[in-house]
Amino acid sequence: MVECGKDGAVAGRDTGIGRHLVVVSGPSGAGKTTVCREVSRRLGLPISTSATTRPRRPGETDGVDYEFIGEDEFRRRVAEGRFVEWAEVFGRLYGTPVEQLARARDAGRMLLLEIDVQGGVQIKRTYPEALAILLLAPAPEALESRLAKRGTEAPQEARRRLAKAREEIETARKAACYDAEIVNDDLEATVRKVVEMVQTRRTQA
Repeated sequence: MVECGKDGAVAGRDTGIGRHLVVVSGPSGAGKTTVCREVSRRLGLPISTSATTRPRRPGETDGVDYEFIGEDEFRRRVAEGRFVEWAEVFGRLYGTPVEQLARARDAGRMLLLEIDVQGGVQIKRTYPEALAILLLAPAPEALESRLAKRGTEAPQEARRRLAKAREEIETARKAACYDAEIVNDDLEATVRKVVEMVQTRRTQA
């Protein structure tokens, strides 16, 4: 595996965008969405809206939680280079539109990216100056409990996500791309840590 930020051909794309990016990623059930929304609320930071081919869940809003599109449209955008990163997760496609990053840079604002580990590694390799935070559940048992409480997956799917979570954590640590690793065993403490890191980065951006 290429060391993070050492692939010169890719890392060279960072033209000031990276300093405006805060990547929060981790496996399903780690609490990414809850943490990002609270950090966004406290600091007034926008959260990027990813595009996905997965079905919309109850309570989700198109264009707010995700941009829900078909697979043909998604792959057309991939071919056009419209995603800064994209990945297939559990048979569904997810991608971060590159124009959102450019808009944040041009406006001089920081942008929160709530994405999976594959996407986080891709972002950090492309934009080495991005702040990348790996969010983890306190233990496998806690992660399993969170997935069960979420109620959006059948038991078999939850087990598959738990196995995937272990794989993602291993991938993240081997890639050595993340600037910080936070165990989300206390929501308020986790949010405060992320807020402090973002505020420090703001003074450097």
